[in-house]
Amino acid sequence: MPVHAIRFDLHPVEPEIDHPRPERRLLGNPERRTYNHYTNPSGEVFAGIWTCEPGSWRIAMGEAEDELFFVTRGRCRLVADDGHAVECAVGQSLVIPAGFSGVFEVIEALTKHYMIVERRGT
Repeated sequence: MPVHAIRFDLHPVEPEIDHPRPERRLLGNPERRTYNHYTNPSGEVFAGIWTCEPGSWRIAMGEAEDELFFVTRGRCRLVADDGHAVECAVGQSLVIPAGFSGVFEVIEALTKHYMIVERRGT
């Protein structure tokens, strides 16, 4: 079976719409839209576009889950449990490594292109 490259545009698929879980919310109740354009056959790789309103909530990456994203609109900040903070704005990329725990803050309405890898069997 041939394998082809996949192009995705801003919003050609129906989004999954959600909000941070109440027990994780810190500021606001931002609407998040995930336009997942690709999941590989093993279910370990996901890629698409994510948008979010301003707000903040606690996050915890799985021990085998890494995310790379590139910001196309807005600005965000990640603050690790130890207080180390990193901001990311338009034209910048950020990696959230496996095991990261802290706060995700959307400072300005955010759009990012993401790829998440969740390794199985580790």
